[in-house]
Order: sequence, then structure tokens, then C-alpha cells
Amino acid sequence: MEAMLIACEKPRASLFRGESNSPERAEMTDKPDTPLLDTIASPADMKRLSDTELVQLAGELRAETISAVSETGGHLGAGLGVVELTVALHALFDAPKDKIIWDVSHQSYPHKILTGRRERIRTLRQRGGLSGFTKRSESPYDPFGAAHSSTSISAALGFAVARDLGGNCPEGLGDAIAVIGDGAMSAGMAFEAMNNAGHLGKRLIVILNDNDMSIAPPVGAFSNYLSRLYAEEPFQEFKAAAKGAVSLMPPFLQEGAKRAKEMIKGMAVGGTLFEELGFSYVGPIDGHDMQQLLNVLRTVKARATGPIIIHTITKKGKGYAPAEARDDKGHATAKFDVITGKQHKAPSNAPSYTGVFGDTLIELAASDDKICAVTAAMPSGTGLDLMAERYPSRCFDVSIAEQHGVTFCAALAAGGMKPFCAIYSTFLQRGYDQVVHDVALQNLPVRFAVDRAGLVGADGATHAGSYDVAYLANLPNFVVMAAADEAELKHMVATAAGYNDGPIAFRFPRGEGVGVEMPSVGEALEIGKGRVVREGKRVALLSFGTRLGEAEKAAEMLAAKGIEPTVADARFAKPLDRDMILKLAQEHEVLITLEEGAVGGFGSHVAQLLADEGAFDAGLKFRSMVLPDWFIDQGSPAEMYEEAGLQAEDIVAKVLGVLGVAQIADKRA
Repeated sequence: MEAMLIACEKPRASLFRGESNSPERAEMTDKPDTPLLDTIASPADMKRLSDTELVQLAGELRAETISAVSETGGHLGAGLGVVELTVALHALFDAPKDKIIWDVSHQSYPHKILTGRRERIRTLRQRGGLSGFTKRSESPYDPFGAAHSSTSISAALGFAVARDLGGNCPEGLGDAIAVIGDGAMSAGMAFEAMNNAGHLGKRLIVILNDNDMSIAPPVGAFSNYLSRLYAEEPFQEFKAAAKGAVSLMPPFLQEGAKRAKEMIKGMAVGGTLFEELGFSYVGPIDGHDMQQLLNVLRTVKARATGPIIIHTITKKGKGYAPAEARDDKGHATAKFDVITGKQHKAPSNAPSYTGVFGDTLIELAASDDKICAVTAAMPSGTGLDLMAERYPSRCFDVSIAEQHGVTFCAALAAGGMKPFCAIYSTFLQRGYDQVVHDVALQNLPVRFAVDRAGLVGADGATHAGSYDVAYLANLPNFVVMAAADEAELKHMVATAAGYNDGPIAFRFPRGEGVGVEMPSVGEALEIGKGRVVREGKRVALLSFGTRLGEAEKAAEMLAAKGIEPTVADARFAKPLDRDMILKLAQEHEVLITLEEGAVGGFGSHVAQLLADEGAFDAGLKFRSMVLPDWFIDQGSPAEMYEEAGLQAEDIVAKVLGVLGVAQIADKRA
């Protein structure tokens, strides 16, 4: 295995051009030496390489991945863990005719480098650059887009059936290969797909990339099952005996015998669960041993007739010591120095919204032993890692299982607990039926902490929290809040903790707060009551969520033009503050709502209220500023909101347009 270590584990002088060993050197600027990778324009160029050269290519590919992510930031550890597998797959299969589908696909950076996108790899996750995930519109080598987990087996099965039914696509239809991690495999959708695939019996290849990590360490019985497959006692006994026998062989036979021993590992352990689902099972095998991978994949490609699962053992962050040393194995990182691994993060000027939620929840849990919390494989991302450390018996990571997590919370609430269900807006979509059927319909007091609301930046459209207001506020019994700043969030967490009359949700964005003074204690807000933050006339700007800051900027810009708008913070999309909204409508010529969500959300509810109350009959000019009806690609949040038309300048333009000021100026010009 030592021979398999990548180039960056060799003396660094052999990897980077012009590298200085000076301790004063602050960051890496030169790119790695990659003579073999430089000859690869597409996977077709890999077909001529020997197995030994593929090992070299893997080392160079790992170094290039590290170098690129050091400049862009992004998901590092997952890609480093599948470098050898990526090389082996593209060397042996015929993509894009053969469909290689990466589950979640944050591990796809090495795949992108090998499939004609190396020249753009340093634009990852940037405006106009490469997506951080696979994307059909980006390359024919990305046959199926991803970013949410556990979809790959279903997609691969769809391609396999399309192939056998005579379907067609521009690149053709060949083998279908799903690469799925052990964390993603724990989700119900993966088992639903395997159950269907086993029944259909189509030729289908599933590679279980078992690195004992997703974002956080995997939890649950399935993770334990995989661990037992790898460490089953009969195999360990066989391994010890085989090791002794191998040592008696001539040196030139020992290496082959070792590989044979690894192949027998699958026979010794067995794959009972997978076989019962109708899959042939091979493994576990070492996912960093190129020769082992090539041998197994060649055999599977030549002989497989039905669904087969190849169980590989890998190491997230493999080959880059700073990533391997981190708790999350370098899952996500800012730009960093290649030599030290030190990340280049801008100093924080305010607490993060996620941190405020986590800290406030701990404060409340200290005085209320009925408060508990649930997350779906995102303890650190949702701020619940702090709760798990302080109150482990009241904090539950249910793995990548949002449906289960929501219903679990519903029953916790029915059992007299006060559950906080902390799930990103985009992932809560996966548990929507349970939100409706198990929570809202039964009017159970589950508290939904909806993180990553609005546009989230570099992760792009797949992770945008665009729809939660629309899909929650239309449900009977729900209370829906949005925090305008970090202080408001603290109050909303306290409000949710004290609310027992039904389900309640509060949404907040990714990133830092705005720097307001923080209250020492969160205070419960009056349900359905907003606040006016700036008194004016003619125009009222009614914000829901963190667009309040842009509304206040717009008010200053308008004041410079002689227009003094009123600015209000709705706080609640449901129930609406009827009195405040109707008063704004009665006392102003123009009412404009602002929100970080799609049409059908807060503005639509306000419009319904105004229509029902006859406000439009009196001549009110109403406009609703929402996210546009298209998916906004990755960029900085500011760039994305600029495209969405929700910045202060856009608000000013909207006000001037409604008042007719813009038209007057145009006529004069």
C-alpha cells in the first residue's frame, strides 16, 4: 500500500514547481507538477495508460485537486477519498456512453478534471464558473445532476431500464454505475431503489464508497452493519492465517497472493443484506489500491449480468494530512494554504445565525428539560453539535433521513417533549409529506429551525432555501417567522420554545449576522405581530426576513431623492399582522413587500389579505418583490441577490417606477 501513496505524500519538492521551504512563505502559488495528467484531455486518453501509469495519474490528480480547491474553497475531503476510484472508472468504462453517477457529487472534482474541465477547475463555485456538483448542462460526462443525497441508485436504474427498452440519448446508453457513500446509503431512498433494482434484475453497478463519514460520522444500525462486514471475525481469522501462509511464498508470488486474499475477503464475510435485496456482492476491497480496483472492475464489467454492489473502503481526505487530521476530514473548506492547510477566512464581525440559534437553544435547554433537538446528519451545520455535547441524551442525529426525522419529532411532541427540528430549508423539502401529514394535520408543536433560508452562495441553486415560506405558510395550524437579524433570531428561538399550540417555524440565512446589539436573553414575541422600524409617508416597504437591511438602505437612498418611506418588519408570514398591514395600506399610496423566497410566499399572503379587505378597491399600488422564476446559479450571496433583483438599488428602482418618477425622468431626458 505504501506504493499507492500520492505525490503529495512524497517530498514536496517533487510535487510543486518552484516551492520554497522558507518558513516565511505565506501561501502556495505554484501549481503541482503533473506531466501525465497534462496529457489527459478526456477519459479516452486514459485508455492507453498502463496500470502503473494509472497509479501515477491518481497521484497527480490528487495533487491537482488539492491545488485547485486551495484557490477556490469547496468540498475537499470527499474528492480526495475517491481519486483512485475515479481514475479506475474512467480508465475502464466508456463515459459518457456509460453513465457514471456520483451521489451528492461533492466528490466529483477529480471527475471534472478528467472530463475536459481542468482548465476551468479554478472557477469552482464562483459566478459563471463550474458548479460544485455534477450538472447535466455543464458536461455530457455529468449524466445526472445531484447535490442532495441518495438519488444515484434510482437514477442509475432509470438509465439501465432506458437502455434495455431501447431509449436513446446523444451519447448513447451503456453501463449505469452509481457511486454512493455509506452516509447516503443509510437514507431510505437508496434502499427503495435497491429493492426495485433487485426485483427488475437489470445489469447495474453500485459502488458503495464506505469512508465511515458523510459530513459528520455516520450513525445508526446500517453504519454498524458495514463496520461488521469489514471486521467480521471469520475474515479476521482467515486473514491472520493467510498472512502467515503468504510469508512462506516466493517474493514474486506474494503480491498476487495478497490480492487473492483480499478478493476472498468478500467470500469470507458475505454480503447478506445486499444479496437478500437481489444484488451480487463483492467486497469489501481497498478503494485506494489501484490494482485491486482495476481487477475487480474489469471482472465486473466482463461478467456482470444483473445488479451488483462493489463495497470499497476509502478514507475521506486521503493523501492530504491537514484534511485527514480534521474531524470532518476536510469536508468543506475555505481557501487555504497548501503547505499548512491553514484556511484563509475573513475575520468575523458578527456572530453567525447558526451559532446564535445553537447558543440560544442551549440556554433554553438549561432551564427546560423538555427541550430536545433533531438533525439529519448535519450537527455542526445546524449548530446542534453544541447541544449534542452539552445534552447528548436530548440531541439526536437521525442520519440522512429527513422524513423519519420529521415524524420522529412529531411523536416526541405528542409525547410531551419540545422538539426542535433543525434542517436546512432545501433538505426540509425531502420531508414535506411528513410535515403535512404527521405534524400540521395533527397540530403537533414541532419547532422547525429552518437554516440556510434564501440564497446561499457557492453551493448554488441546489441548496437555495427558496420555497419554505410558500410550502409552510399554506398549511393550516402553522406559525411561520423569519428573523431580520441575529437579535430577532434569538427572540424567535425563545418564541418557538414557549409556543405549544401547534407547529411553528423560524427561518434564517447562512452566514454572519448584521452586527446588531445582542440581547442577553431571548424574549417571546407576540404571535402575529410585526414592527415598524422607520416612519415615513407615501411608500411603505414591508420586509419579511433579512431583506430588512436592504430596505433600510433603500430608504436612505430614497430620502436623498426627497421620498421618505415607511419601513416595517413583518416578522410573521403566518399569522400576518393584519392591523399593521391594513394600516400601512390605508396610510400609504404604495405598499411593497420584500422576501427572500419564491412567489407564493409572504407577498402572496399579504396580497390575499389586501384583496379580501378591499384595499385594492381604494387604489392602493401594491408590488411584491420575490425571487425570480428561475434557478440562480452559484456566486456570492450579493451577486445572487443582484441577479434576483432584491438589492437596495432594485428596491429604489421599484419605488420610483411605481410612483412614476422613473418615467418622468425618462421623458425629460
